Amino acid sequence: MNRTFLNIFRVASFLSFILLSLFVFSNAFAVSDKDGDLLTHGKMESLEDKDISRFTSAINEIKDFYVQPINDKKLLEDAIRGMLSGLDPHSEYLDEEAYKTLLMSTNGEFGGLGIEVTPEFGVLKVVSPIDDTPAAKAGIKAGDYIVALDGKLVNEMTLREAVEKMRGKKGTQVTLTVLRKGEKNPITYKLTRATIQMTSIKSKLLNNQFGYIRVSQFQQPTTELLISAIDSLKKSATNNQLKGLILDLRNNPGGLLETAVQISDVFLDSKKLQEFNRVIVYTEGRLPKAQYTAKATGGDVLNGAPMVILINEGSASASEIVAGALQDYHRAVIVGKTSFGKGSVQTVLPLDDTHAIKLTTALYHTPSGRVIQNVGIIPDITIEDLKVSGNTKTDLAALEPIKEFELKGHLANTSKTPLPADDSSKEDLSNLAQDDFQLYEALKILKAMYMLGQNNKITLIPEQAKQ
Repeated sequence: MNRTFLNIFRVASFLSFILLSLFVFSNAFAVSDKDGDLLTHGKMESLEDKDISRFTSAINEIKDFYVQPINDKKLLEDAIRGMLSGLDPHSEYLDEEAYKTLLMSTNGEFGGLGIEVTPEFGVLKVVSPIDDTPAAKAGIKAGDYIVALDGKLVNEMTLREAVEKMRGKKGTQVTLTVLRKGEKNPITYKLTRATIQMTSIKSKLLNNQFGYIRVSQFQQPTTELLISAIDSLKKSATNNQLKGLILDLRNNPGGLLETAVQISDVFLDSKKLQEFNRVIVYTEGRLPKAQYTAKATGGDVLNGAPMVILINEGSASASEIVAGALQDYHRAVIVGKTSFGKGSVQTVLPLDDTHAIKLTTALYHTPSGRVIQNVGIIPDITIEDLKVSGNTKTDLAALEPIKEFELKGHLANTSKTPLPADDSSKEDLSNLAQDDFQLYEALKILKAMYMLGQNNKITLIPEQAKQ
């Protein structure tokens, strides 16, 4: 009896802090009237004395019999971390170091390998490698499974331990053991950690008339950089006019919701949106500020020029919001492979000046009401990430049908009608097909969309004229 009394006394201070935290936390997420059914049916049960007793007993046993002395602060932090990790893969406790890293990553700079990961099957699944980082340069791919770090199995680590092991100091090395679909044996990568300075926007002009913009992540300055890139492409294009745009969101793990909304708005003319009340995205959750609806407010920076959006298995979260919104409004054709399917909202809730929790508080919905979570954005046109290899001219001949005037020994045109000019872009397209087959096909689709837009009136050929 005395031992029990002493044990309870020893943890009273610790327990009172925990209970106070739980009280404040539960008030912050107070159950509304609409949750009454859940309470009456016992789906949201309150704590009983035996639950609290079990918790205090666990603390007692750890403090009394763990192989090494352990202080209350560590037990407290581990308790919070355990609560969050038991909810879902995206909720987590942010201690001082993790909080700093999060703030740096949303501003465009942080240290590590440049991999967005999520726990799955007890290991780490690569959501996407970030452009121009050690991981991307080494060949890490979306969908890879990291099973060991420096020879230690990932399933023997916590998520936090695994992430910290990949971060490390700039210039140091870490060895990743990866399982990849289609490969019989594990693949080993030895990577050197670096300071990850991401350029979220890259752009170039295709065929002197079609724009290509890659968005690698949604950060605070991304919208301004995107608009600037479009302006530059317009100035470089023939007659200062873009005939269309490819927006590449492949292997884009997401980022800031606000930025995703802004970028969607860039391409939507709010005055012409007839459906869905101009909504770009909306969320539903129990946290009052998780009830969120974003609407289009401006004009279309492309003035209706056709768009293709490229996505793949590494396109997640904010990139799925953009693709889903522009797909629902038929503003862009979505091309590639089905996206990752992360449609949940994480809210960073500060606990004090140096600690916070990242908590899943809502689910995203596209303008038409589609839920992204676990489903993803399904492309309008599925294109596999194929590899075209060999002689470039031979490849292009297989990909692009030849015409009569290109055949050896063809009959000459005796009229004054000029022969088709040589397509100086053919060789460039051949190289594009080799370098990026999905982008090559996306460009062909964009060209077709432009031509259809230029020829809205289709002249039907009379039956007798066909004979």
